[in-house]
Amino acid sequence: MEAREDLGLVHVYEPGREDEDAPALLLLHGTGADEHDLLGLGRALHPGAALLSPRGPVDERGANRWFRRLREGVFDVDDVVERAGELAGFAGRAAEAYGLGPRRLVAVGFSNGANIAAALLLLHPGLLRGAALFASAAPLQGRDPGPADLSGTDVFMAAGAADTVTPLDQARLLAGQLGDRGARVVVHEHPGGHTLPPAVAGAAAEWLAGLR
Repeated sequence: MEAREDLGLVHVYEPGREDEDAPALLLLHGTGADEHDLLGLGRALHPGAALLSPRGPVDERGANRWFRRLREGVFDVDDVVERAGELAGFAGRAAEAYGLGPRRLVAVGFSNGANIAAALLLLHPGLLRGAALFASAAPLQGRDPGPADLSGTDVFMAAGAADTVTPLDQARLLAGQLGDRGARVVVHEHPGGHTLPPAVAGAAAEWLAGLR
């Protein structure tokens, strides 16, 4: 599938079935991947869903990312805020261009992609119907995310007890931040590392099928 370069970000779009209630998955890849990386996961999580998969605009020594970091595990939080705004703008333009109904967008992100999806939830409440966050950290780290009304927003989180890239306490911090702002959060902790085990993907697919 060929990538497009309009609407503000390089991306691919795969139409879903003709069902106004079906979600549109905003696929957000991890560091070093691209707009094609999560298409297979999106099809597996919800067959027939529309897939909107952009490429992270930040180049870190040749690796695509969604925002800058100062060093391993330390985010440039000002850049997180700016890039989340850019992604929110793209998502809004794409939803209009592709005829996606309001509140249909569900973000699916892995690692760096999950972190920017979490930033969308905290900084742009109301944009997403929900999000499936795999190996995610609290994107604003020590900064107070501020108020956000996330009532009516569902979030699935998967975190590995052996994850040395995104420690479990970071996932738990994010879950608390989202829950405190009214989101319905399901946390799936597993014994693995910085990966997406098949059993976790299966649990996420069941959760996604239950969204209305």
